[in-house]
Amino acid sequence: ETMLAHIHRGVELAAEDNATLLLFSGGQPRVAAGPRSEALSYWETADAEGWFGLAGVRRRAYTEEQARDSLENLLFSICRFHEISGRYPSRVTVVSFGFKEWRFGHLHRAAIRFPEAAFRFVGIDPPGLEPSVLAGEKSLSAKPFEHDPYGCHEGGLLKKRMARNPFRHSISYPQGCPELEPIISHCLWEPYGGALPWAPAR
Repeated sequence: ETMLAHIHRGVELAAEDNATLLLFSGGQPRVAAGPRSEALSYWETADAEGWFGLAGVRRRAYTEEQARDSLENLLFSICRFHEISGRYPSRVTVVSFGFKEWRFGHLHRAAIRFPEAAFRFVGIDPPGLEPSVLAGEKSLSAKPFEHDPYGCHEGGLLKKRMARNPFRHSISYPQGCPELEPIISHCLWEPYGGALPWAPAR
């Protein structure tokens, strides 16, 4: 139900501005689901729901089907936006679980140096969220990115990326967004300081 609420809210937000694109992001992380991406399952759900009465969004809804974790959800979606439109977004809105706000809004946004004023996070949590979920998010999911902002070194992050690509697809990015090649390939502990389409070099 919560995932359906995320999809519904994304469609609603896209319907508010005809100049936006709606991107469903997520790779093919589970063998049991077969080679169907998370992104495609979200798109298919929205389509099955008739786009929640907002059918005009359908022509502006796309998928990003390679992301294996939350950082890639954000960065690869920006790349995919460029692949589709030929430009980079001036604003980004992320719809996800509310307990992931720190991870997306601070850690990942800061890692790619996307302007805070142009970034919005919309969080929807499942009802009756257990405290253990919040604790796990802080200690197991978000915290490793505090020390390893690009998920290149910390064992748990690397293991998760490998596990979430059971069909062993190659990552095609930065094809479609050549200006982001340096940060996509950046695999150092320290933050990337080069120029980005939305930020000058430091």
